Amino acid sequence: MEEEVDKLELMFQKADSDLDYIQYRLEYEIKTNYPDAPGKELSAIKSRYRTLCARFKPIADEQNVIKSRICATFSKTVTMIQELQKHTDLELSPLTEEEKTAVQQLKSHMSDL
Repeated sequence: MEEEVDKLELMFQKADSDLDYIQYRLEYEIKTNYPDAPGKELSAIKSRYRTLCARFKPIADEQNVIKSRICATFSKTVTMIQELQKHTDLELSPLTEEEKTAVQQLKSHMSDL
């Protein structure tokens, strides 16, 4: 389950990075290709830029919702496993270093939301 969360997190980070790159690239293209652009052309370009930003905002919002759901589901799953271990009198073994690292990463991702 942790691997899936990590993969999704990487996908979201890539999507964020792609959006940042698109924004940077568009601003760069405007500055280099239209340094002395008349107001009308520049207004059209800015309008298109705002339209693109508006189209990507729901994607970013949905990304945050999905992250939140994944973290909530994962947290509930961990709690259920711990409760099952208590009720079945299973001895809880200490966390390995890898598990401790995974818990720290999960907590940091959850605090980002």
